[in-house]
Amino acid sequence: MNAQLELSKSVSHARMSKPKRIQRSRAKGWKMPTNAIYVGRPTVWGNPYVVGSKLMNGETLNAEKAVALYEQHLAGNFSERDIRHCLHGKDLACWCALDEPCHADVLLRIANSRPK
Repeated sequence: MNAQLELSKSVSHARMSKPKRIQRSRAKGWKMPTNAIYVGRPTVWGNPYVVGSKLMNGETLNAEKAVALYEQHLAGNFSERDIRHCLHGKDLACWCALDEPCHADVLLRIANSRPK
């Protein structure tokens, strides 16, 4: 009975915790959490704008600009309803450092927003 109660508490806690971004790792033994979805390249959610690439105007693309371009890309290719349907309540995993801007932050914001 205690094991069932503990399982119920952990499931309830998992539902209540706010979805977050997870940094993927190649470290031995690292496993992606069960409630996480990988949103990097080459998935449909991957950011086609590569940090460090050259823009047509000669500038080098930085993380902030790549995320801004990705947000425009999403608006032109996906409805917020579809993003919410696929990603709501899920943790999102990408290779970006957690202290850097990442397209997964945009997906998290949209996926967990209220419909307009």
